[in-house]
Amino acid sequence: MSQKLIRSLLQGRLNAFAAARSLPVAWENIPFTTPAGQYLRFNLLKAMTDSADLAGAHREYSGVCQISVFVPKGKGPTDAETLAADLAELFPLNDRLTSGSFVIQITSPCSEGPPITGDLHFMVPVSFTYRADTI
Repeated sequence: MSQKLIRSLLQGRLNAFAAARSLPVAWENIPFTTPAGQYLRFNLLKAMTDSADLAGAHREYSGVCQISVFVPKGKGPTDAETLAADLAELFPLNDRLTSGSFVIQITSPCSEGPPITGDLHFMVPVSFTYRADTI
């Protein structure tokens, strides 16, 4: 249940950001037609759920959220780097997203990975780690 809530909170924030910029987003396991222009791809890379107490009441949910930024190939990295910087502002270190008493915290700053040039797009992966604890 909590991984589902984590996905909902992260996707909700990204969806509002993308909608304000008219940026399509490729969500996991949802049909998507790749546009010729800019778009984002969302992936949640979940770590194993852990428990830090012998009673088994505690749960630690953690993982990596990766948002891949795609811009048209052949125009340089500036547009991708600008979107990556905007995502870093959207998901700042130590920020908290809440739903009722459930809280997830962003536990690392956004980091840009090495770019990949495809047939039509130049892609820059942007990722950060998150953690949520329940008792």
